Amino acid sequence: MIQLSEVITQLKSRNAKRVAVQLPEGLKRKAAEISATLKNEGFEVLISGDACWGACDLSLDALEWADVLVHVGHTPVTTEKNVIYLPFQQDIPLEILESAVPQLRQYTSVGITTTIQHAHQTKAICKWLKDHGVNAVIGTGSSRTPLEGQVLGCTYASAKNAKAEAYLFIGTGVFHAIGVSLATKKPTFALDPFADGILQEVSADRLLRKRFAQIEKAKSAKTFGILLSSKSGQGRRELAERLAGLHENAVIILIREISEMQLRNLGFDAYVNTACPRLALDDQSRFPMPVLSPSEFEIVLGKRSWDDYIIDEILP
Repeated sequence: MIQLSEVITQLKSRNAKRVAVQLPEGLKRKAAEISATLKNEGFEVLISGDACWGACDLSLDALEWADVLVHVGHTPVTTEKNVIYLPFQQDIPLEILESAVPQLRQYTSVGITTTIQHAHQTKAICKWLKDHGVNAVIGTGSSRTPLEGQVLGCTYASAKNAKAEAYLFIGTGVFHAIGVSLATKKPTFALDPFADGILQEVSADRLLRKRFAQIEKAKSAKTFGILLSSKSGQGRRELAERLAGLHENAVIILIREISEMQLRNLGFDAYVNTACPRLALDDQSRFPMPVLSPSEFEIVLGKRSWDDYIIDEILP
C-alpha cells in the first residue's frame, strides 16, 4: 500500500514545485499512478528510470532538476537533504503463523525479523505468537534499520539485538533468513507469507561451501580490485582503503553499477566488494572471477581463519 497523502502535505509545506520520484524495481509499475496523483496536486513530476536496489541507492542527481526527491519503498539509511522517504507496507494475515507454532514452541525465546514491507506488524506478530505459546521477542534496529525487527541484506542489528535462542524471518525468499543465521549463529526459520505459510529451517551450509570454493580460487589471484561504491549509502571508503593496504597488488576501484562486463573489462584476477554485501553472497554466479567479502579477503591473505568467518554488514 502506497499512501501519498502525508507526502503531499510534506511537499506543500516545503513549497516544492518539481518532484522527482524514485521506486525500487518491484514497485516501478506504480510510477504512472503516483505521477498522476502528484500532477493532480499541481506538481511537476520526474520519474527516475534507473535501477534502484534500496535506500542506499538514491537518485540524488535528480535533485539537479527537482526540489524534492520522493524515495518510495524504504526507510532511510543515510540523512539526505530534500529527500522524503515513503516506505511500502504490506499486511499479512496473522493466521499464516499457525504453521510455525509447533516448531517455535521448543525454544525459550524466538526473535522476530522481517523486511520493511511487514515491519509495521512486528508487535502484532509477537502478540499473536505469545497468545499461541511462543515467547516471541523483537530487537531494536539501527540507524539503517529504524523499525523494530527490520533487517536488510546488509544489516542484521535487530536480529542480534533480540538476543534470542532462535529466529523467525517472515518474508519471501531465504536470503535474509540465511543472513540472520550467519549473523546470530542461531537456529533460523523462514516463513513465506505468500506461499501458504510454509515454514522451513534455513541452513547456511550450502552458501558457505560456495564461499569456501571462491576463497580457495582467489588464493591464486595476483591482482585484486577493491570495489568502492559511489552510491549514497554504500560507500565504505575507510574499509576499502584498509583492505587495499593488505596486498601490494590491490587497488581501489570507484564504481556505481557492478556488472560482469565491467569486471571483465577491468581485468583483475579477483575483486573485493565493499559495496552492497549481497553482491558477493547472492550474485557470485554472475561473475566468472571471485568477488570476495572483506572477511573472505582476509582469509585469502591468511589474516583471518575460516573458523572466524563473519557475514559482511554495513554498520552505522
